[in-house]
Amino acid sequence: MNKEMQTFKQFKEELEKNSELQNEFKEDPLKAVQQFEPKNPRNDVWVYRLVVSALGAAILLIILGVVVLMLNDSVDGDGKLPTIFTAIGSGAIGALAGLLAPAPQRAE
Repeated sequence: MNKEMQTFKQFKEELEKNSELQNEFKEDPLKAVQQFEPKNPRNDVWVYRLVVSALGAAILLIILGVVVLMLNDSVDGDGKLPTIFTAIGSGAIGALAGLLAPAPQRAE
């Protein structure tokens, strides 16, 4: 009977309602708690891969777009267009660096 619980409050409510779970909890609390798998977005590697891929694609498309605009002389003196691309690209690079940097570890 594996159930997904979002919060401890949901586990507590289920424990109050379910007499079978109460008996299991009295016999072996760890086993009863392990039946409930918390939904943790940190363990979802596909979302992480999707976000990293999207940011990487955005960076490459921005670089390609700026190069194409510069080669075609499509800017016509309006220097704001490449500046906007630079700002968006910088933001995407910063977000990508934040995702790929290792999380700080606590000293115990």
